[in-house]
Amino acid sequence: MMLRDKNAIVTGGSQGIGTAISLEMAREGANVCLTYRKHENEAFEVRDRILQMGGKAIAVKCDIASFSEAEKVVKATLDAFGKIDILVNNAGMNWDGVSWKMTEEQWDRVIEVNLKGYFNFTRHVAPLLKDQKSGKIINVTSINGLRGKFGQTNYSASKAGIIGFTKALAKELGAFSVNVNAVAPGLIETAMLKGSSARDQIIQMAMAESVLKRVGQPEDLANLVVFLASDKSKHITGEVIKVDGGQYI
Repeated sequence: MMLRDKNAIVTGGSQGIGTAISLEMAREGANVCLTYRKHENEAFEVRDRILQMGGKAIAVKCDIASFSEAEKVVKATLDAFGKIDILVNNAGMNWDGVSWKMTEEQWDRVIEVNLKGYFNFTRHVAPLLKDQKSGKIINVTSINGLRGKFGQTNYSASKAGIIGFTKALAKELGAFSVNVNAVAPGLIETAMLKGSSARDQIIQMAMAESVLKRVGQPEDLANLVVFLASDKSKHITGEVIKVDGGQYI
């Protein structure tokens, strides 16, 4: 197992990509703390699936935009597992609107969750990884942080910010043998997409851009995250790796 006896925090682990990452990490031997904000039942279902595998897991409610709540999650993880080896910053949101109609609340909330939320967890975990001189941080961004998207100035800005954050953090922590990377998905078919009334239109637009002509699945991203969290990626840091079926190019 690639992550045997490693301890991980996965933010936003109750749905979609976060669930796939949590489960794949557990299959590879990691103990997992997954966070949720609204989807409590789903979070505990993921936890129970990990326990049924014979792994260890906890689910902790958290608004990642809160500095103090992030600190409580880190403390709960240390209490449960004794150590933290991996942080996956995944939780996020979108609240779309064209720039000339976007409200201050729309802008602030997306930046607060998607960008400050990543800082909150990193600020509490980075000193631990630094002191133990080992660890992995993986940040989930988006191809729209690389290229921008109409109607998503707030979301695109937050995801672009994560890319700069990742590269600066990699420089800061590299001397302490801590790897920091980002993964940038294109369209991924999550439960949210499946339930969308515009699902077919969204997929059609993505397929027009895609080279591989397939819809990405949460597991496609989870497999890469596990690799980046493992010792097999020990000479990779500061990278932004697209998982998009060629949608960006």
